[in-house]
Amino acid sequence: MADILEEIVAYKRQEVAQFVQILPLAQLARMTERVMHLPVPSMRQSLMQSAAGIIAEFKRKSPSKGWIHREARVSDVAPAYQQGGASALSILTDREYFGGYDEYIQQARFTGVTLPILYKNFIVDEYQLFQARYCGASAVLLIAAVLSVDECRRLMQLAHQMGMEVLLEMHSPSELDYAALEPDMYGVNNRHLGTFHTDVQTSFDLAGQLPDGTCRVSESGLASADTIRQLRGVGYRGFLIGETFMKQPRPGEALSQLVADLGGRAAHNIPDTDNH
Repeated sequence: MADILEEIVAYKRQEVAQFVQILPLAQLARMTERVMHLPVPSMRQSLMQSAAGIIAEFKRKSPSKGWIHREARVSDVAPAYQQGGASALSILTDREYFGGYDEYIQQARFTGVTLPILYKNFIVDEYQLFQARYCGASAVLLIAAVLSVDECRRLMQLAHQMGMEVLLEMHSPSELDYAALEPDMYGVNNRHLGTFHTDVQTSFDLAGQLPDGTCRVSESGLASADTIRQLRGVGYRGFLIGETFMKQPRPGEALSQLVADLGGRAAHNIPDTDNH
């Protein structure tokens, strides 16, 4: 299979250049400055204090699966995720490959969602950090496979200056050098972004090589309470789950069932007839 990540990153650079033509960085920065007084909740703190640690993702589409839930509306799903016991939300904002928009985060906030929200995109430029802060994100994703260590450091510093946290995503031992940057959250993606092959063993393999006492997040391929309990046992505190929920007619109920299976407080949200 061709390396999808290279294709996405090349497109992303072109997309950012187009955005700058329409809305120059200086103008976006002024717009962002006007919303900087609005506080955003800490994703790291929420995960570290949560018994479940579920980061529920709003994801309508992916390059490997096509449309997962084309008709899903963030104004329905995001509040249902909050009610269902999520510790944080992840919202895909890439339009071309994942069918997402920055406005989805704004819409989630407008519906009353107060949980931390991760701006899930392929960040290659500081411009995107201003986009993330403007739309109300608590944290941004930086991907080791996309950025050099120096680029990651610079973008992380700017994100912090703007009051956002960073989930730094790694996939293999060769990327563990990035852990020295001391991000707010250390992500391990079980899905190879070049081939989209998924193996949860990746999180187990890298667990012992991440710094102790940090907020570790396992991403992708998670579906069962047993797997989450095992990952928690080796030090993970966050569990990013999208397709498992989004392929269900009611993603919020699927999340609520998983939280109940983990022994969380959302069990009462599940109807007696639910059999997810």
